[in-house]
Amino acid sequence: QVQLVESGGGLVQAGGSLKLSCAQSGRTFSTYLMGWFRQAPGKEREFVAAISQTGGITNYADSVKGRFTISRDNAKNTLFLQMNSLKPEDTGVYACAARLGFDPTWRAELYNYWGQGTQVTVSS
Repeated sequence: QVQLVESGGGLVQAGGSLKLSCAQSGRTFSTYLMGWFRQAPGKEREFVAAISQTGGITNYADSVKGRFTISRDNAKNTLFLQMNSLKPEDTGVYACAARLGFDPTWRAELYNYWGQGTQVTVSS
């Protein structure tokens, strides 16, 4: 069983930065394609970014391109999301997810395992 635990969320002013981490335990981390999703209050969950098993392929939502960077450290079984130039509309619960596949898809239903999420709040 794969377990995912996020950390690094918090309260930040608009224009600030945060770096989220997602630690995986269980099966081999490098086997999984990884993604980040977020959900704001009263809204649907939305795709943020995804990264292939080796880190060579990434995919971003248009709303975060140029501001967020997804990366991974397979030796440490950890996924990251560096978030810069944060905006109030980036507020939400950010969750990492893992899937057995090779397409860094935005489709949440294709991810097999999910973390509980970490809260990110951006004040204006």
